[in-house]
Amino acid sequence: MRVFRQLQPAQRRNLSILFIAGLLFWASLSSLLPTLPLYVSDAGGTPQQIGLVMGAFSIGLLASRSWLGRLADRRSRQIVLLIGMGVVGLAPLGYWLSDWIPLIALVRAFHGISIAAFATGYVTLVVDFAPEEKRGEILGYMSLVNPIGAAIGPALGGFLQEFAGYSPLFLFSALLGLVGFVCTRAVREQRPEQMGSLSVDLPFWSLLGSPKVRSLTLVMFLVGLAFGTQTTFVALLIQETAVPMNPGLFYTAVAFASFGVRLLAGRASDRFGRGPFISISLATYALAMLILLGANSMGAFLLAGVVVGSGFGTLIPLISALVADRSSPIERGRLFSLVMCGFDLGIGLAGPVLGTLAVGSGYRAMFGYAALLSLASLVYFLAFSNPGRGASLRFALGLGPDEFSQREVVDDPQGRAGPSEKLPEPSAPSREGSPTAVRSRRL
Repeated sequence: MRVFRQLQPAQRRNLSILFIAGLLFWASLSSLLPTLPLYVSDAGGTPQQIGLVMGAFSIGLLASRSWLGRLADRRSRQIVLLIGMGVVGLAPLGYWLSDWIPLIALVRAFHGISIAAFATGYVTLVVDFAPEEKRGEILGYMSLVNPIGAAIGPALGGFLQEFAGYSPLFLFSALLGLVGFVCTRAVREQRPEQMGSLSVDLPFWSLLGSPKVRSLTLVMFLVGLAFGTQTTFVALLIQETAVPMNPGLFYTAVAFASFGVRLLAGRASDRFGRGPFISISLATYALAMLILLGANSMGAFLLAGVVVGSGFGTLIPLISALVADRSSPIERGRLFSLVMCGFDLGIGLAGPVLGTLAVGSGYRAMFGYAALLSLASLVYFLAFSNPGRGASLRFALGLGPDEFSQREVVDDPQGRAGPSEKLPEPSAPSREGSPTAVRSRRL
């Protein structure tokens, strides 16, 4: 890809190592997605207990996000990345050693630390290595580790569980994580300058007082509730509807669709702005939940997987890019951790809360609630993504700039706004009456 050929050799080397480590991480984690709920069910778990076990993942996420974000900003992104790879390699061994549901829940909580650490370390390192004007494109390409790993992991995980049992599955998942740990040690990070608009000494949760991250955190909380419903209960919905289908195929469909959109969305957002693509992704995710609400065949579940992948494959890379746009290097780890805390909390609440509803109404009804939550996230983003309703709506529809951005942006004569190359501030307008202006904001 041309954008990578333009980088310095050290940047290409580091990004290549990160990409390999990312593939191993997501393959390890996703190999358990279609099988762990079934493992808990086979151990005698009720729908509510399955929801509690799967939701325990977010306990580790939420408990570790704050100190991992500070560690990434104050000490080292690589250390945080190593923590994530180490945990994803050790946690499957915990499942292997126990079939007692409370202990499984405890291991699941420990497993949650892996995403908190890996996501924070991976995104901040990628942004550190990426030129600002190509940030969205490189993040889009580097985020392909998620769909590729998620295409490999669930299919292999489902196959191993079905034909060899749970023990080989857990050992396979652990091996992938430990190999990724070895790869991650070869990364050579570059430390950011010790400057930023938010003090390193501010208490982590006080950062919610900053509107540039508060709005994104709430959007991600609502999406997390819907996402937690999907990841926890879609395999059980397939089982309940008696559709003869390996649940891993659903996640494979998600991964392939996610792969395609990530190739395009990041580069387009560098040119046209992040807002319209985030809005489209939220609407798409709501549509996916509605498809799952009525799914009763393999084709319907695969279609839902494609739509889920299209929405989610756009949302996460562009939210990450938007956080990077709104932050300086020394605060980036904490702000990304805070925004993703909203997502983590949503996932954590989705399992136990909606699992309780499933006791009386079955698994299908939960996806109707998930569709409403996804629509609510879209409405909130349209109204509160920027200061003022008008500015928010314009940004979300691609008709105006992000008022919180610390990047340089260009407003064109058609009223659209997009990030620019780093251009020098002109001493005078290039032509009379031109509405073009170069601005830089730091909030």
